[in-house]
Amino acid sequence: MRTVYFYITICFIAAGIFLSASFADAGKRVNLDITAASFRKLPVAVPYFEDKKQPGSTSASGQKMADIASRALEFHGFIDIVDPGSYGGKQTTEWNTVGADFSVLGNYTVSKKGLVLELRLNDVQEGRMLLGRRYKGDWKKRKKFVLKFCDEIIETLTGKQGVSTTQIAFVSDATGKKEIYLGDILGDDIRQVTKHNHLAVSPRLSPDNKKLAYTSYHRGNPNLYLTDLARTTTRAISRRPGLNMAPAWAPNGKRLVTTLSKDGNPDLYLLQADGSIIKRLTANAGINVSPNYSPDGKKLAFVSDRSGQPQIYIMNVKTGSAKRLTYQGIENTTPAWSPDGKWIAYTGRENGQYHIFKVKPDGSGVKQLTKTWGDHESPNWSPDSRQIVFSRKRNNSSKLVVMSHSGKGLTPLFKIKGNQTSPQWSNRNN
Repeated sequence: MRTVYFYITICFIAAGIFLSASFADAGKRVNLDITAASFRKLPVAVPYFEDKKQPGSTSASGQKMADIASRALEFHGFIDIVDPGSYGGKQTTEWNTVGADFSVLGNYTVSKKGLVLELRLNDVQEGRMLLGRRYKGDWKKRKKFVLKFCDEIIETLTGKQGVSTTQIAFVSDATGKKEIYLGDILGDDIRQVTKHNHLAVSPRLSPDNKKLAYTSYHRGNPNLYLTDLARTTTRAISRRPGLNMAPAWAPNGKRLVTTLSKDGNPDLYLLQADGSIIKRLTANAGINVSPNYSPDGKKLAFVSDRSGQPQIYIMNVKTGSAKRLTYQGIENTTPAWSPDGKWIAYTGRENGQYHIFKVKPDGSGVKQLTKTWGDHESPNWSPDSRQIVFSRKRNNSSKLVVMSHSGKGLTPLFKIKGNQTSPQWSNRNN
C-alpha cells in the first residue's frame, strides 16, 4: 500500500529561469519503498513530447527531450521505460494496454520569447496527475528543465530527490596522458578539464560544484591545484616539496585535508582553501593517505599502514584521535562516506582481486558488494546514497561502472575511448 500525503508546490525565480506549478490537480506525493525485497521496477511510459503548434505530430526535438527524460529516469535503477516504439510514441495511448503504471507527458511551444515547456507525471492506476511543472526560458535550457523535472519525479515517488542533474569527475587517458574530465550521468556532455599533457590524478569537486581540486605532475613534483570551473582558471595551492596529494573537501567547502610529505613522512594536513596549513593531523604513524570527510564534518576516514598493511581508520577531527575501522583482509583503501552517513564504501583485496565493500562507521555490517571478475576500485557515492560509482578493470581496460548501494545492477557508465578511473560524484546542482 502506498502512503500518500500532500505537499506544497513551490514557485520560484532563479538564474533566469521561471518555474511555476500551475496545475491544480498536482500536489500529492507517493512514497515507494524501493529497498524492499519484494519491490519490482516501475513501468513508466514517456511518449514523445508534443509541439503545441503541431498537436499529434512527432518532431525530432520532441523525441529528443523524451529520450533524455527516459534515460534519466531509468538511470536511477528502479524504473523501466516502456518502449515508445511499442505504441508509436503517441500521448493519446491507453497506458493500461502497454503495461505502464505511470506516464510522463510533455508539451512545448517555441517563440521569439523562448521556450515554454509543460511537463506532467500521471498515475495511470488512479487516473490522476501527481506532479506538474511549467518552465519558461531559453531554448538552450531545455535539457536542464527536463532533468530537473526528472529529479522531482524521483522525489515524488520515493521522498528523496533524484540525481539527474549531477556530474561525475574522473581521470581518463583518452589523449594519451591522464587528465581530469567532467561528465553528466548520461554521458552526453563530457569535457576535459585539465590540459597539462601530463599526469593528473585525484579529482575532488567542492561541495558547491564550483571548484575542482586535483594533483598534477606537470611541473615535475606532485602539486595540488584548484580549478574554478566557471571561469576555467587554475592556480596552484600547494607546491611543497614531496607529495601534495588527494585532497578532501570539508562539507562547508572552506577547508581541505590532503597528504603532504614535506617533512619526510606522508601525513595528513588540514589546509585553508588557499593552501595555507592550519594544522597537522597525523605525525609519523605510517603512511597516511585518502582522507574523506563524514557528512557532518566531525570525522575523517583515511588509509594508514601503521598496522603493517593499508587499513581504514576513523579520526575525530577535533581531537585528532583515530581508531582502526577495517580488520577483514590485508589491504583496504579508498574510503568514501555515504552522504546519509550510514556507510563507508571502500576497496578491499579479496582472493587476489580488488572488490568494493561497505561497512558501517562503527565497524559492523561489512558487506562485499562486487563479486564479478576483474578489479573494482575507488568507490564513490551518489548524493542520494542510493548508488555507487567505481572503476572496473578487465583485460587491461578500466571503465566506470554504477551499481545500487546493495551491489545490484552493475551498469557501465560512459561509452568513450580510453581508460577511466578515480570517479567522484558531484552534489546536486541547484
